[in-house]
Amino acid sequence: MKSLLMQSPVAIAFGWIWAYIFITLLPLLILLIYPPLTGRGFWIDLSVALGFIALAMMALQFALTARINRIEASYGVDIILQFHRYISLVAFTFVLIHPLILFVVQPETLQLLNFFTAPWRARMAVLATLALIALVITSVWRQQLKIPYEPWRTLHGILAVLAVGLGLGHAIGVGNYLGLFWKAVLWTAIALTAIWLLIYVRLVKPWLMLKKPYLVEEVRPESGNVWTLALRPIGHKGFCFQPGQFAWITLEISPFRMREHPFSMSSNGDNTEKIEFSIKALGDFTNTIKDVPPGTKAFLDGPYGVFTTDRYEDTAGFVLIAGGIGITPMISMLITHAERGDERPYLLIYASKNWEDITFREELDELKKKLDLTIIHVLKELPEDWSGESGYVDKELLQRYIPKRRATRQYFICASPKMMDQVEIALHQLEVPPTNIHMEHFNLV
Repeated sequence: MKSLLMQSPVAIAFGWIWAYIFITLLPLLILLIYPPLTGRGFWIDLSVALGFIALAMMALQFALTARINRIEASYGVDIILQFHRYISLVAFTFVLIHPLILFVVQPETLQLLNFFTAPWRARMAVLATLALIALVITSVWRQQLKIPYEPWRTLHGILAVLAVGLGLGHAIGVGNYLGLFWKAVLWTAIALTAIWLLIYVRLVKPWLMLKKPYLVEEVRPESGNVWTLALRPIGHKGFCFQPGQFAWITLEISPFRMREHPFSMSSNGDNTEKIEFSIKALGDFTNTIKDVPPGTKAFLDGPYGVFTTDRYEDTAGFVLIAGGIGITPMISMLITHAERGDERPYLLIYASKNWEDITFREELDELKKKLDLTIIHVLKELPEDWSGESGYVDKELLQRYIPKRRATRQYFICASPKMMDQVEIALHQLEVPPTNIHMEHFNLV
């Protein structure tokens, strides 16, 4: 029988971290078996080691973006994508340091930068580095360069394949550390696995989505310039989800086009007959939701996310802190638990611009009849007869409402990045355990 420790989410999460470190270093450790050359010096060996580590890290990037459920369930897609971004910069740094060390220790290798006279293995290294530079520039400064998301995503995949493929070709071509056939086979297998993960995301997963379509049943307006998109499964049973989770939506076009957008579900997670998304009109795509006609075909990839109350069945209650459209996952939590007859206490602190902009205001009042729910509205623009809270959700406001026994509740925050940062700091100052604080970020893409 497995121990409780090994079954805990924390243990599983740490297990994936160690697996990542092991896989990253394994090819390098294997390369040390039967070293092909001796006496090359510390700096040369360090340069080569950084190159191989960077190549392994780049190959693992395909696994991080493949939305593998077992990995995603330990951290959440937002954390994984943040790690993907940061680790890309680390791998990029290793790639740049790798040749710089060689140029300093062996100045004669500078001639390999002459693309027209250099051997093909050196040309592959130059092309791989250029592909990686282009990948980093177009990712970090995508918005400044005004590259639309859909074309960028396609370009991102192409550049990633080129960087890994050409990098592997360079390593095999040099041959000093991959001279043994079985070592070359190992690295080729790693590259093929990475390519397979890309094929899975771009071809296999869209094909699976194509077999389970949805139809838009209605698009109804909500307060605060929000529109609720109601979808019904066609020819299949749909799926249940844990309240607070999200899915990627493709509307009107084939899922192979990869024009999908992530949104939190706002309906009852236990109802497979209808799935609803409440979307605020903020950008090019979201502004078109109100014009989507009923009967439009849609495809879903989900559910995803660990921002859900279902992971904390043993807690005594919940504190939900929302700002603006951050109410979307919260309303799903409240609706689902109301239908389940949950008797635990819920505190909702909801920051809005003004009284008219409060999304789901009437629905929240109705939920108070089914749940032990306390709602604290926090407004910036106050009506004449307003006697409630105003301004910002700060430490003083939170101290007035959250339980004195902080550790008896789980705290969920979904709002703008600035508000979430402020609330998180305030909760820490109020001695809320960090493990009890959960946040959902908007900027997945």
